[in-house]
Amino acid sequence: MNKSWQSYETGPYYDELVTEAGKPRVVARRAVNMLQSLSDEEMSARRTAAELAINDMGISFTVYSEGENIDRAWPFDIIPRIIKSKDWARVSKGLAQRTRALNCFIDDIYNKQKILKDGIVPAETVLESGNYKEQCAGMSPLYGAWAHVCGTDLVRDRDGKFYVLEDNLRVPSGVSYMLENREITKRVLPELFENYSIQPVDDYPSRLHSTLAALSPRKHRRPCIVVLTPGIYNSAYFEHSFLARGMGAELVEGSDLFVDDDDCLYMRTVDGAERVDVVYRRIDDDFLDPEVFNPKSMLGVPGIMRAWKAGHVAIANAPGSGVADDKVVYAFVPDMIRYYLNEKPAIDSVKTYLCMHEKDREYVLNNLDKLVVKPANESGGYGLLVGPHSTKAKRDQFAKLIEKNPRNYIAQPTLSLSTAPTYAGDRVEPRHLDLRPFILSSRETWVTPGGLTRVAMVKGSLVVNSSQGGGSKDTWIVEGSK
Repeated sequence: MNKSWQSYETGPYYDELVTEAGKPRVVARRAVNMLQSLSDEEMSARRTAAELAINDMGISFTVYSEGENIDRAWPFDIIPRIIKSKDWARVSKGLAQRTRALNCFIDDIYNKQKILKDGIVPAETVLESGNYKEQCAGMSPLYGAWAHVCGTDLVRDRDGKFYVLEDNLRVPSGVSYMLENREITKRVLPELFENYSIQPVDDYPSRLHSTLAALSPRKHRRPCIVVLTPGIYNSAYFEHSFLARGMGAELVEGSDLFVDDDDCLYMRTVDGAERVDVVYRRIDDDFLDPEVFNPKSMLGVPGIMRAWKAGHVAIANAPGSGVADDKVVYAFVPDMIRYYLNEKPAIDSVKTYLCMHEKDREYVLNNLDKLVVKPANESGGYGLLVGPHSTKAKRDQFAKLIEKNPRNYIAQPTLSLSTAPTYAGDRVEPRHLDLRPFILSSRETWVTPGGLTRVAMVKGSLVVNSSQGGGSKDTWIVEGSK
């Protein structure tokens, strides 16, 4: 065994590749043994090769620092995360079920609102949310699918079970990094792929294209699909261009599109206007259409909501789908599954306390040192309180925020997030991680085999977001080792 693996200890957490006894798990045995057989110099060389590949492939993300946009190379760990296909089959089934229920919920909210009338979800929780867009009332997109691309964050607790941490249904990002992680791993550890039957992920762009094409209002011709980006300064611009290229779709900004008098959407081209059938938008609702939402928006397309409501263009994800992308609404998803599908949830959610409820709020305020507190609509790891890692001053600050606006805060137990071996510095050490699979919905529902694994590169940290110093690694769903 090389020095970098010596003294690897899993600690009190569920480690994905190594048992408490320090032995590789069966599914990871060949990978761990091969990596441990490399010399320290070879391990370092493989990591350097990965860094060169990232630079060569131009894989980056944008962070905001002191008013500036800074492009950073994608932080990547060469040791893959390995999950048994049998375990993943159960998770995949639960994610598909969950997404179907969420789409039923969104469709209901903008139409009959039966779930509110039946008292399953409190009406004020939904209708007073900033994510509820009354401009979408009366719409029912094709197949009842509103959230065509969903990124659901999963964690594994001490028991080794997967739990849903949150749903991202507005403009979820990260799938391009899932695909690039696989490419990098193939480059730097090609021999590992000889020992495993790994479910492929490289068909995602074609799956996404099929999902979007099925939404086209014009059925008897090849649809014109565009990816609508806010522009090069957006933190996910790399992904927008990556997916447009992978689908053979046009990457456009709002100024490239216009709605004509016929309420159809058109793209400006050198050959004249071309009608657009499907927009995969990576712009938030508030900036999508200055006629309907923020009148000062320079990012969107005036009239695009008219075209959508007239049925002349499909928009993915549909405007208003964020009504289910709320950490308070998240707490009711198991009830939605039972209500709409008449099924038992196949994958559990994390226990959630709603600060808008007096009993829950009292418990949260008395246990801030033990809980993770989140604002209802923040993302990217911002605005969090991780109780066990916080100061008294920080907890006092959050207590005031909760008391001032209880609807805006939820709390969850501090989970013992699973770990996986991560090559940090010159040593392999356990680091906490989560997983974001992607679920595509239109005529059919499809779940990526695995997803984007995000890693807290800082020892002991539970924050995995790249904007907060996190990294990533390849995720393998393994049929069985040879």
